Amino acid sequence: MKKLELLEKNLHYEFKDKTLLTHALTHKSFKKPYSNERLEFLGDAVLDLVVGEYLFHKFKHDAEGDLSKLRAALVNEKSFAKIALDLNLGDFLFMSLAEENNGGRAKPSILSDALEAIIGAIHLESGFEKAKQIALYLVEKNYPHIDAKNLIKDYKTKLQEITQGSMGQTPEYETLRAFGPDHQKQFEIALKLEGKEIARAIANSKKEAQQMAAKITLEKWGKI
Repeated sequence: MKKLELLEKNLHYEFKDKTLLTHALTHKSFKKPYSNERLEFLGDAVLDLVVGEYLFHKFKHDAEGDLSKLRAALVNEKSFAKIALDLNLGDFLFMSLAEENNGGRAKPSILSDALEAIIGAIHLESGFEKAKQIALYLVEKNYPHIDAKNLIKDYKTKLQEITQGSMGQTPEYETLRAFGPDHQKQFEIALKLEGKEIARAIANSKKEAQQMAAKITLEKWGKI
């Protein structure tokens, strides 16, 4: 277990109450009555508001629907897990040996929850403005180009618009196989048009594999 001072350095925030930080880093498998679930609940609300306000001011002329898509692209498990990985957050978590052996220190859900708990803990200790400052520092560090082009990459929709317009066809996505242990399940998806396979991809979820296959197809066609 690395020293928590290193995590504080990465966060650019030093906790006055080290017990609060430990609480934020405690997974339910370690000590359930003292787990970070309540702090996670609070941090989730704080991050949602922080990112929403940030986007509201940054994109002054964007419609509500576009702002909602941007927020959804930033406030989610995958996004928070990316930030947590940048902090090496998994190295600092307190969890049971069984959870650790099950790959817990690298699970996106656990990493995302821990990040939310830390922001919740900062909010409790130092207030909303400090939590906002730290949260925005982390978001901008990991997402330096925050705009629709870089964040909202809905390749499936783009591909469908192209194929319907030029071919009158909608792409089909076939699950070829699912493999790997439950905590690291992989899915292989084939993208087909008029019964012919155009591309295939493997990812941690069917949706992600479909997006990847659509992206590969768009790249082949020079549409990206």
